[in-house]
Amino acid sequence: MICGTGIDLVEVQRIEKILKRWGERFTGRVYSESEIEYCRKRSNPAIHYAARFAAKEAFLKSIGVRDGVRLKDIEVLNNQSGKPDLKLHNKAKVTLKDNDIHSVHLSISHTDRYATAVVILERKVPS
Repeated sequence: MICGTGIDLVEVQRIEKILKRWGERFTGRVYSESEIEYCRKRSNPAIHYAARFAAKEAFLKSIGVRDGVRLKDIEVLNNQSGKPDLKLHNKAKVTLKDNDIHSVHLSISHTDRYATAVVILERKVPS
């Protein structure tokens, strides 16, 4: 049963400006080491940072709670086939457990100008 949805849209140029101004102070607060490594390997890292930022914000919207959940607790990783997945840590992980959420679905898309993400949360249907 779907119990939460979230969507976010990020302007890539906004992330580019933040990266130029704050650099590692920004990335270190928002992204995991794996995310930073992934984005840095791309020809235009800002697009990938923006997509991951959108995914983190979409997740927060889908759970409807921010209390204690840090952006860095929401990690976007790609599986072997390249599909993006969310790996949750600390308060983000606890929040899912507390709300009996068993599946998190993520879709990300981007262009040179925009990055967007959608998150859908599922709870088991009571028997």
